[in-house]
Amino acid sequence: MNSKRNFNVKVNKTEVVAAVLPMQKYWLPLSNLDLFLPPVDVGVLFCYLNPIISEKINLEYGSMVKILKDSLAETLVSYYAFSGEIVENLAGEPEVLCNNSGVYFTEAFADVELKEINFYNPDESIEGKLCKKKHGVLAVQVTQLKCGGIVVGCTFDHRVADAYSANLFLVSWSELAQSKPLSQLPSFRRSSLFPRRPGYYDSSINDLYVPIPTPPPTKPETVNPNDQVISRIYYVTGEKIGHLQSLANHDQKSTKSQRSKIESFSAFLWKTIACGVKETLSFKNFRFGIVVDGRTRLMSNRDNNQDKLLKGYFGNVLSIPFGGKKIEELKEKPLNWVTNVVHEFLDIAKTPEHFLGLIDWVEAHRPEPVVAKIYATEGDGPAVVVSSGQQFPARKINFGWGEPAFGSYHFPWAGKSGYVMPMPSPKGNGDWIVYMHLLKWQIELIEASAAHVFKPVTANYLNLI
Repeated sequence: MNSKRNFNVKVNKTEVVAAVLPMQKYWLPLSNLDLFLPPVDVGVLFCYLNPIISEKINLEYGSMVKILKDSLAETLVSYYAFSGEIVENLAGEPEVLCNNSGVYFTEAFADVELKEINFYNPDESIEGKLCKKKHGVLAVQVTQLKCGGIVVGCTFDHRVADAYSANLFLVSWSELAQSKPLSQLPSFRRSSLFPRRPGYYDSSINDLYVPIPTPPPTKPETVNPNDQVISRIYYVTGEKIGHLQSLANHDQKSTKSQRSKIESFSAFLWKTIACGVKETLSFKNFRFGIVVDGRTRLMSNRDNNQDKLLKGYFGNVLSIPFGGKKIEELKEKPLNWVTNVVHEFLDIAKTPEHFLGLIDWVEAHRPEPVVAKIYATEGDGPAVVVSSGQQFPARKINFGWGEPAFGSYHFPWAGKSGYVMPMPSPKGNGDWIVYMHLLKWQIELIEASAAHVFKPVTANYLNLI
């Protein structure tokens, strides 16, 4: 791996980029589906080769920065929530104050070539260097590299936007950078997710979400090496994904009951980690969840206007169904059995009623804060959540100097529950890029027992050398 372990990033300039048009200040409430998200930031970055060499475009760094800033100012006219700030209302709940306070835009230089960046270890190469935010809802950093390439890093507040919303923004930004019309306008109409009167929810919601309990008095923490959380980025070939899906569908008698790639992948990851758990560890259970986007679930196919609003809805429309099994059972059972378990707990969140019920459940508990239950019971054994990034638009984020050579989300949150995000490879060949943020022992056993599936992302794989 021809990577440079340590490199320095020097910040040259930070300024505030606001929407290019004056905007009237007003309050944008968060929806009930925003309110169970914790105050965490999500990073996303795109890496571009030197355009003079790769695209034979005579475009210098200063010109690229100007294009990015000017088009960002245009994009914020439509995506004005990203130009605001989070404040608390009288009930103590977060809201977005849309005051066009702007986005902090940082220009930096890194003494490293793109091919030397160790993307396999984002804790070393990305965190605090290429993606960071101190203020506002969104922050942008553009880093010039020694080779003439650049990295565009964005960090946003998860309470305001999910990955789908961030993707809408990124595609719009790149379209305006090329003077193209927006292919999709965002909608901030919260009425799409208003609670019903009277509200109703199925008891299954109580199994997935819980009010945040009052924290007990803090005790001095003892350092446990097993609790260290680290991030890694791998690639999985399309051939391997297809093979896992074939194994997962063993004994499925009809095409209607065929398990998806994300179900098969998730089952394999769940079983792989369970098989590496040592008997000396105290826990016996293992919980596993998958993030489900509710937009398509809520589309009625009867009300075209409502469906259009949901397609462009900016905010969080997510649910996190999960299942729990004994580790010994996950070890003993075949992959197709584990995949069926994944399919069963996902079934809960595949209907419009699930999301409507979740909206009503949050309403019934307001203003008490709530959280997904898989994140709230860390003492009951390990927990991992997979968030499908199959709509990640890496190849569409072209600001006028070519497609990115690499792109990934970066989500090093503070919780002990693991987070995994599979995305399409920028090669467009069916491979997946897989970002993992897991306990160190989980990463180690994945690399020990599933190295034939999860390959470290290298400059060679990305065709940078």
